[in-house]
Amino acid sequence: MNDRQKNNRQESDEQKKEQSSAARDQLIRAALDQHWAASDANDFETEHLIYQEDAVLEYPQSGERFRGRRNIQHQRASQPSKKRFTVQRILGGGDLWVTEFILTYDGKPSYTVSIMEFLGDKVAHETQYFADPFAAPASRVQWREPMDT
Repeated sequence: MNDRQKNNRQESDEQKKEQSSAARDQLIRAALDQHWAASDANDFETEHLIYQEDAVLEYPQSGERFRGRRNIQHQRASQPSKKRFTVQRILGGGDLWVTEFILTYDGKPSYTVSIMEFLGDKVAHETQYFADPFAAPASRVQWREPMDT
């Protein structure tokens, strides 16, 4: 095989990898959309299809870790609060995806970030961070503009 043939083969292999990667990203994005819609609808079965059986979920602010898809599902289903999920944006590619959303518990919003690490087409590890809203200080009023939330 000459150099030109080798280069053409390498380019073809790279194109196939890129196409495969793009197709996987589309599948993961669709799974994330389904996951967050199911979360908002309190559809606990569909919500947890995205997780591997041995997935891990961590809440650093409360110091909690949940191992296994069923444990993750049961702890969420056991929460008595009425929850709503409003996705602000989803960014990612490959094995790492980030979702910013507003999680509203009984009418009180919490600005939330979910970091999901995928292995194949399922979540192997997720970390969620929660932040309560706060009043903006008057000292920076001349530099700010309001955000739509």
